[in-house]
Amino acid sequence: MTENKTNINWYPGHMAKAKRLIKERLELIDIVYELVDARIPYSSKMQDMDDIIQTKPRLLIMTKADLCDKEETKKWISYYESLGYQVILTDVTKNLPMKEIMEKTNLLLSDFQEKRKQKGLNERKVRALVVGVPNVGKSTFINRIVGKKAVKVGNKPGVTKTLDWIRLNDKIELLDSPGILWPKLEQETVAYNLASLTAMKEEILPLYDIVVYILETLGKYYPQILQERYGIDEIDEDPVDTLDKIGKRRGCMIRGGEIDYEKVYSVVLNDVKNGMIKNITFDRFDQMIK
Repeated sequence: MTENKTNINWYPGHMAKAKRLIKERLELIDIVYELVDARIPYSSKMQDMDDIIQTKPRLLIMTKADLCDKEETKKWISYYESLGYQVILTDVTKNLPMKEIMEKTNLLLSDFQEKRKQKGLNERKVRALVVGVPNVGKSTFINRIVGKKAVKVGNKPGVTKTLDWIRLNDKIELLDSPGILWPKLEQETVAYNLASLTAMKEEILPLYDIVVYILETLGKYYPQILQERYGIDEIDEDPVDTLDKIGKRRGCMIRGGEIDYEKVYSVVLNDVKNGMIKNITFDRFDQMIK
């Protein structure tokens, strides 16, 4: 992938600690459930994951299926399957396909369980590590599996801070982990995709830049959403003019009839964060994989 480079460093201490703890507990882990956001299945995939989990079997779970552009996301599913991944696309807030998850888990661990059997050992409870970037839906995923509020859930990055084992039944237990990014976000598109879809704190990049990026991406790939949501047919040459139109349409005004740009930013960011803008996938396969 060739694109503009950036040099964004956002690496809170708890992320570095989480990676260290995962490596320390790696021998206890049988399989990894790696969660990625189906709207950004490339940008939200942890770049240094192989260094952390090494050769552990991995099930790739694409979350937020209710919000993604399924036709575009299907290209990514095919791509990852071509690399040997077992992939599941799901909306973790609703009907989690536990049967499919367990079937693919057992498939990935068949050699492991067979070796235990050959040694005269019984099958034991599967130990699965749940990992992903911030706000990808790990806590919701775990709560859905457990059937109760087992871990904190928040629509912002950085809710989970530690590693915790969660026992489900006699078949499986999960190791929850904090949302993890990598030390340097060198690819500009990746950085803006993560910021746009709330996988990193908004203050890391200028809000103006994030919002303009969201609007320009919608204008390029989903103009009908731009029209339906904001009454805009295209992005103006000067994006501020577009922000003015949204501000007037959505009542983001201050005394004297001036536009309150902070409110405009909040409107657009919250529309994405709260799932008001659906059927979008910002990682365009033909652009990202060359």
